[in-house]
Amino acid sequence: MDTTSGDDDGRTDLPTDLPTVTGLAELARLVRDHDRLYLRYSHGPGRDSSSVSKDYESGLELPGLSVTVLTPEKWWTRPLEDWLARQVRQYASLVEEDPERCGWVLQGRTVAHGPDHEPLLDQVRPVAYLSETVMEEALERYRRRFDAGRGPTDA
Repeated sequence: MDTTSGDDDGRTDLPTDLPTVTGLAELARLVRDHDRLYLRYSHGPGRDSSSVSKDYESGLELPGLSVTVLTPEKWWTRPLEDWLARQVRQYASLVEEDPERCGWVLQGRTVAHGPDHEPLLDQVRPVAYLSETVMEEALERYRRRFDAGRGPTDA
């Protein structure tokens, strides 16, 4: 894991003591070594420490931070790296559309679920940042290993 800070882009709201995950295999080791890990795309843990997520369609504040689950469910029998590629790519467009955002790994307590059934966390503990390399590797693996966009009505 690269131990450089996640704030090399001039943002001052990011903790400087978090490691940066530089590959899917490294992310998989991190997930294996922790009880339950989540992923969030935002302006960073520093800014998120004093906020909650919002449901923009209703205008309501949510009771925690919305996240994506990195720890696979027990029914998942494919490689962990496949799960991670899918999860990393699920909301990667948030970073691609807003370069001020970053991907970061965290732990926390689930207090509710959001309108898309995503966990909402409080008692958040940042664990690591995701590098652009992880996001690129996840995209490549996702395209190679999944039938992206396929639904129940597709033959």
